[in-house]
Amino acid sequence: MKKSIKKIFFVGLIIFLLMQLYQPARNVNSEQDTTVDFKKVYFVSKNVETILKTSCYDCHSNNTNYPLYSYIQPARFFMESHIKEGKENLNFDEFGSYSKRKQKNKLDRMVKQIKSNEMPLASYTLIHKDAILSPAQKNELMDWIIKTKDSVLNGY
Repeated sequence: MKKSIKKIFFVGLIIFLLMQLYQPARNVNSEQDTTVDFKKVYFVSKNVETILKTSCYDCHSNNTNYPLYSYIQPARFFMESHIKEGKENLNFDEFGSYSKRKQKNKLDRMVKQIKSNEMPLASYTLIHKDAILSPAQKNELMDWIIKTKDSVLNGY
């Protein structure tokens, strides 16, 4: 019985160590076109920019701040799937390249997800407590999004 437990543990350890060899490319792009960046296309106050960077940019931009645990699998795999999905849904670094209709839809969706507490993800805020939006931050962010959406509709 003890031999089989040791074998299972040893095989599990080998599998865990082999998993560490898989390290996908990091979501860090220093050579990106900044002319289509959200902040370049629309006015963003410093306060709103701070909220977005703290609560949204790790998954919704081309530059993620990776914590130490991201070097260990399977945490890295889990993170990369969230980042990939987040960027497919909304990428602040490429927002200006979206059509006006798509920009408006993305802004509408942001308001809905903030109101319903869908974003930021609970799995993200579990570890990143500073990303939790206070009621005041939510209101400020939603007010700003609605004003920005109006400027998209008016063609500014």
